[in-house]
Amino acid sequence: MKTRDANMKLSKIIRGSGNVFRDFGRPNADLEQARAILAARIVKALDEHKLTARAAEKLTGVAHTDLSRIRNAKLERFTLDRMITILGKLDRDVEVSVAPRTAA
Repeated sequence: MKTRDANMKLSKIIRGSGNVFRDFGRPNADLEQARAILAARIVKALDEHKLTARAAEKLTGVAHTDLSRIRNAKLERFTLDRMITILGKLDRDVEVSVAPRTAA
């Protein structure tokens, strides 16, 4: 399918893979996607509990600066197990599933 953009050039619409990091050719796309999903769940839990970063620090024992990094999607320093631990401290269960990748 083709469409015209604001400059009246033809643009091609491409269906994404479901992982924006893979679509942009990032080398650790699956890891970045997993971190982004976990971060979104942490932010959602903080919002549902109406917790500031400092209040969440008291509840979880995680530094408020790290919680602010998660909220601002600065995720490079976080491991998946650490993020899962944070979710546990926010009364969330995490379920992981593994499936074979389908052919493109």
